[in-house]
Amino acid sequence: MLKKLANRMHKDQKGITGLETAIILIAFVVVAAVFAYTVLSAGIFTTQKAQESVYTSLEEVEATLQIKGSVIATSNDTGADGTVGNITFTVEGAMQGLAIDFTEPTENVVVISYLDSTQVERDLDWSITKVGDADEDDLLEGDEKFEIAIDLSALSLGPDTTFSLEVKPPTGAVLTIERTTPAWIDAVMDFH
Repeated sequence: MLKKLANRMHKDQKGITGLETAIILIAFVVVAAVFAYTVLSAGIFTTQKAQESVYTSLEEVEATLQIKGSVIATSNDTGADGTVGNITFTVEGAMQGLAIDFTEPTENVVVISYLDSTQVERDLDWSITKVGDADEDDLLEGDEKFEIAIDLSALSLGPDTTFSLEVKPPTGAVLTIERTTPAWIDAVMDFH
């Protein structure tokens, strides 16, 4: 009777064979390999995007302008009711890097805008004068300096007015110059 009971208990049980174990093990390895490939692909993609970001940021910094010296304003109309006719300042590259194209304004390569509390001009006329060791081309490169003269005669920039000039190169950061005119407009003024 004990033998019959033991036979009945083991009658419906099946064992796992070595082949079934190998198939399960292979399935785990395949799933792990697919997961590892996905993780590595995502890591490589992220690394490439980070590298692109770094190179783009470096390009922006290398093409950044900075003012070298004072901002000078001149006027033919002086006094308490006078207006500024021309503003001049010198720029150079912030880092030794990319050349910045200062082709004359008809090409709109570098755009200079004006803003104060009552008027906006998005594309001013300007000209450059090469200073020091600048070569013949209109590319601001290396240690070169360009003096930029902006004609403001069409605007009425009078006394006690805070204004902004934005120099927007084709690449790189925008150079913003913010100054306030004095209470008395002189023929020549240094805005430091």
